[in-house]
Amino acid sequence: MRTWTHPELPELPGEGVAPRLFNTATGRLEHPAIPEGRAHLYVCGITPYDATHLGHAFTYLAFDIMQRAWRDAGIETVYAQNITDIDDPLLVRAAEIGVDWRSLAEEQIGLFRSDMHRLGMIPPAHYIAVTERIDEIAAAVQGLRDRGFAYTVPTEDADGDDLYFDTNLASQESQWRLGDVAPYDRGLMLSLSAERGGDPERRGKRDPLDPLLWRAAREGEPSWESPLGPGRPGWHVECSVIATEALGDAFTVQGGGADLVFPHHEFTAAHATALSGTPLAHAYCHAGLIAYEGHKMSKSRGNLVFVSKLLNGEHTGQSGRPADPSAIRLGLLVHHYRSEWEWRDEDLDTATRRLEAWRSGLSRVSDDPASAHSVLQQLRAALANDLDTPVMLATLDAAFDRGVDDPELIAAAVESLLGVRL
Repeated sequence: MRTWTHPELPELPGEGVAPRLFNTATGRLEHPAIPEGRAHLYVCGITPYDATHLGHAFTYLAFDIMQRAWRDAGIETVYAQNITDIDDPLLVRAAEIGVDWRSLAEEQIGLFRSDMHRLGMIPPAHYIAVTERIDEIAAAVQGLRDRGFAYTVPTEDADGDDLYFDTNLASQESQWRLGDVAPYDRGLMLSLSAERGGDPERRGKRDPLDPLLWRAAREGEPSWESPLGPGRPGWHVECSVIATEALGDAFTVQGGGADLVFPHHEFTAAHATALSGTPLAHAYCHAGLIAYEGHKMSKSRGNLVFVSKLLNGEHTGQSGRPADPSAIRLGLLVHHYRSEWEWRDEDLDTATRRLEAWRSGLSRVSDDPASAHSVLQQLRAALANDLDTPVMLATLDAAFDRGVDDPELIAAAVESLLGVRL
């Protein structure tokens, strides 16, 4: 799958340091292992039926900043992202609006690429749709079945049986244990499973938490032929296969939104570890969720702020003036990537004023200007502390208010480290 154009990353003098990152799995700030100076990052991609809202943008911006921090520290970065272009929500939305699911997916993937390009996001080196890896995913499920980690559950509306992952057996006989990624109690896991694509109430499962690996073909649903019988993949195993194919069996960071901690990232790690015998990632990092109009931004509620509408000046409350992509970035970067917060329509105006103040500050004449090299050191220090962008923005506010002795260096630093063009 093609991606989008790589943004310019100006070269800066000296080097930053690799950031400490908060590892959800351990609850600690850590330096994940980066062997041979090469970091491998996997971030779960969109299900392309209603892209791209600010919740998406906040998540992908967090990992864009992570890559910028690594690269500034002289670390090569290999980035992979999937597209869940076959899943129940996509099929439901396509049926609702009366279009072919493949056409809807293609349209929304194109919109996502455009939004990411316009926002200046670093594109993945490996951008892979699930439908491009059906054979490989089926082979992985077969591998789990051969190892005894998969079992059948009878179906009433299909000729074949569904295949499920045996959570308890994998916890006993592999290097993975339930809770390795999501340090939650069982009650919360059951609740989140029901909310986030699981089926804890399904009869015939050995454990309510056991996730689907392969869904047998149903009438009217897309399916693929495989050694497992006709059907399509479960959600979690697709990322297990795509991530390890692109990055290897043990990579630096598995990333995504906080709503993916459980069950998705927990079972992505479980499947991959059961297949390879190696833990999937050294660290699991998650971006906070954004609310709008008093509730978490979600497709089901419909309280979404779409990036394309902001960029085109079409969002409710906008005057018709298109938003500057750098202003959208600043409106998000003012919040730490792990925080939970609420977007308000006036936030774009606030971010636009900040961007204008920074641009004016570049040419400010001062008898006592801030040292650009000192400001760069402060920016790097904040970036190294779990990507503390609010501190970076406050540092730059003060510098531009005072004036700087090397405007070109500061402009390059802002573009390279924050992706904001002055």
